[in-house]
Amino acid sequence: MTSVGPGRKAVVLLSGGLDSTTVLAVATSQGFEAHTVSFQYGQRHACELRAAAEVARVLGAATHRVIALDLRAIGGSALTSDLAVPRDRAPEAIASQIPVTYVPARNTVFLSLALGLAEVVGATDLFVGVNTVDYSGYPDCRPEYLAAFEQLANLGTKAGIAGARFVIHAPLLKMSKAQIIRTGLSLGVDYGMTHSCYDPAPSGAACGRCDSCQLRLRGFSEAGQPDPVRYQTRSDD
Repeated sequence: MTSVGPGRKAVVLLSGGLDSTTVLAVATSQGFEAHTVSFQYGQRHACELRAAAEVARVLGAATHRVIALDLRAIGGSALTSDLAVPRDRAPEAIASQIPVTYVPARNTVFLSLALGLAEVVGATDLFVGVNTVDYSGYPDCRPEYLAAFEQLANLGTKAGIAGARFVIHAPLLKMSKAQIIRTGLSLGVDYGMTHSCYDPAPSGAACGRCDSCQLRLRGFSEAGQPDPVRYQTRSDD
């Protein structure tokens, strides 16, 4: 992986899940001083925020922020309303249909706030954990979207007008989940501290049946590695 000069700053969007944790490990391995940001946006649970804080600490983020906003005021998603989280969907459905767990405009909102933070801390590099498994279902995970947002960043900021060049990094974009996991393990990531489940049990155990859990479990299986997080049993109901 390409390294950068000492002290070069980057803003990393960190959800506490498998993908964003791997991206943070990639950014730090390349020599970036990582400033991580998570969002308390009205999601169904706080497990991912606790995971993100631990990941930021363990992987050596220079700073970690949690920005609060209320996307429940908009709704329209199983993650921000009382809609049921889909479970046990067929792999072809996961790969081809935009699910009800899509949060309207979420990545645009998150990237916009991360861009503002980048201007404040003096960073021109933004890292996001989208990948090929996701962008078939989520329109704001596609490479065309990322390219358009990068153009917006350079046209619509004081730093961009002054000559700075913002770059949106998506190092996992063309990786499968198995490749992402192998990359993270090669960088020393402990995936036991991550959280990916959309609808965990009250105990925090992952359901094992939502789209995110299925993709994660399949990735670990294809990588030939056990998933270290705890999955739901009857005692977790």
